[in-house]
Amino acid sequence: MACNSCSTGKDGQPKGCKNNGTCGTDSCNKLTVFDWLANMSLPNGEEPFDWVEVRFKNGRKHYYKNTEKFTLSIGDIVATQAQFGHDVGMVTLTGELVRIQMKRKKVFESNDETLKIYRKATQKDIDIWSEYRDKEEPMKVKARQYAIDINLQMKISDIEFQGDGSKATFYYTAEDRVDFRELIKMYAREFKTRIEMKQVGFRQEASRLGGIGSCGRELCCSTWLTDFRSVSTSAARYQQLSLNPQKLAGQCGKLKCCLNYELDTYLDALKDFPKTDTKLYTEKGVAVCQKTDIFKGLLWYAYEGGWSNWHVITTSQAKEIIELNKKKEKVASLEEYASDVAANTKSEFENVVGQDSLTRFDSKGPRKKSKRNNRNKNKKKRKPQNNKNNAK
Repeated sequence: MACNSCSTGKDGQPKGCKNNGTCGTDSCNKLTVFDWLANMSLPNGEEPFDWVEVRFKNGRKHYYKNTEKFTLSIGDIVATQAQFGHDVGMVTLTGELVRIQMKRKKVFESNDETLKIYRKATQKDIDIWSEYRDKEEPMKVKARQYAIDINLQMKISDIEFQGDGSKATFYYTAEDRVDFRELIKMYAREFKTRIEMKQVGFRQEASRLGGIGSCGRELCCSTWLTDFRSVSTSAARYQQLSLNPQKLAGQCGKLKCCLNYELDTYLDALKDFPKTDTKLYTEKGVAVCQKTDIFKGLLWYAYEGGWSNWHVITTSQAKEIIELNKKKEKVASLEEYASDVAANTKSEFENVVGQDSLTRFDSKGPRKKSKRNNRNKNKKKRKPQNNKNNAK
């Protein structure tokens, strides 16, 4: 469910999030946590947990202590303590769920660097905050140009201003270590603010920028995926996918996160399969596995020397032959097993729709030609005959 600012306009075009994810309903952000304890009252004598979760731009979250006992709820804009000055963010979680989140992310209450909430943001705080947020996009264009001018192998992916505008954090991606000391001097001289450089990974950059994947849907990392698990090429091998880097790589240039989604199912299915490097010994020759079908439970084997002829058998038949080979016994040939599989896999297709002919919509009778066209053709044929008679 989205708020009114995200709904479709009068002309049918989507408006987009005019509040940049900081609207009052806060229902269009992937990091939104449902407070399932909101309707439950605290036991007698218990005080509410005095920590709150505050989110900033691009899903950046921190936990702050409510030392002044402000009455805060989800969606409130607050001014929080920062290293220099103050920052402005939105409250995304309150109550006991904050304690659970802090425990999960290993944030301790008895920390010397505990940050506090100064106050609920005034209209002046919000105006300054919005003013600097509007400067970020044109500032990013200039920052990228400066990096290109001094030939730095890096990309400025995003800029985030602190709520009071006293500091700007530049997020960048780079393959190797970058010496950006000269770049920081140029930024400080041009933008007249404190500069902080922060390197992010290519996956984090893709989640910040968003985009459309090869599946036609919005990127998982920018919609609902919150953690980035490592993806290896073995995930593609287990699923029998072609090792094509262009197809396996996502927008970030790394392997797609969706390669891990069905991996566990494939691994469970492969437990019933014998190892593909196990050879089958028959009286006709030694057979080597060439292909497997995980969904149907079939394997294709070819004799050494006759690689063009493949024989298909089931997993149970392959295990049976392997057990006989362990006892130093050989089967006659794979053709006997393959013929049984071919007989069992034949299926008769029925016409479940009730439409036999593909030409059922065509007219059954011959088309009636118009009389006028026939008359015109007859006239054209008769004219040259009359001319020949006159010439004689």
